[in-house]
Amino acid sequence: MEIEVWKLKFIFVYMEVNDELVNNITLLARLEFAESEKEEIKLDMQKMISFIEKLNELDTTGVEPLLHMSDNINVLREDEVKENITREEALLNAPIHDDQFFKVPKVIRK
Repeated sequence: MEIEVWKLKFIFVYMEVNDELVNNITLLARLEFAESEKEEIKLDMQKMISFIEKLNELDTTGVEPLLHMSDNINVLREDEVKENITREEALLNAPIHDDQFFKVPKVIRK
């Protein structure tokens, strides 16, 4: 199936969800799943791809691509000064702290 989008031509090819694809995705995402979970993931992925394939059947001739969900551009609120909490109040929520700072585990090694 060929579809023109923004003067670019895309060819959609049926995609098969198999064990190799699921294993590759889990490797890239650095996730680990049991074999039973992989079967469920494979079924879910096939459902998603089937849905997208169904959308490809729609005639979108003359339909402009949607870039944003609304016509609003740069809708920002004014900065307002609001109530502040003291350092002591903020440190009350910290599991580890000293008199002035939050203490966190070191994450950068030299």
